[in-house]
Amino acid sequence: MGQFHATTIVAVRRSENDICIGGDGQVTMGEKTIMKQKAKKVRKIYKNSVITGFAGSVSDAFTLTEKFEKKLEEHAGNLKRAAVALAQTWRSDRAMRNLEALMVAADKESLLLISGNGEVIEPDEDFIAIGSGGNYAYAAANALFKHTDMSAEEIVREALNIASSICVYTNDNISVEKL
Repeated sequence: MGQFHATTIVAVRRSENDICIGGDGQVTMGEKTIMKQKAKKVRKIYKNSVITGFAGSVSDAFTLTEKFEKKLEEHAGNLKRAAVALAQTWRSDRAMRNLEALMVAADKESLLLISGNGEVIEPDEDFIAIGSGGNYAYAAANALFKHTDMSAEEIVREALNIASSICVYTNDNISVEKL
């Protein structure tokens, strides 16, 4: 079996009451085969107070999401503390070290990128994009965020639509979660 390319994720935070993460639904194997068109790569966790989105191996991302929710429970829902704890475990745990995924997480206060290299990054801007079409979606979100009054959800949807028109690993079967 070939390498799976999985997804484009966009997160936008306009205010503490306007936060959205969305992802496309495509999972591609190798360079040419679309294995799934309607995968859901965003979800609400921890009492519906945190949204996550992932790019990378789907099974690895599910594992990370479960572990992240446990860290949120251990840290009473504190997103930053839970993200740092997850990144530390991810980097130091022998089995987890091989997980191939990136995660974006948001709550009412923060927007974070969490990686297996031990990084927890809070972007300078209130938007971020990851995955195969991440650069395209990021550029679109940047322009829409700075030059329109669109809501977080509208920006996420349009950035993903733009990315899907450019990136062969991104489709327009978009799912979103918002706080």
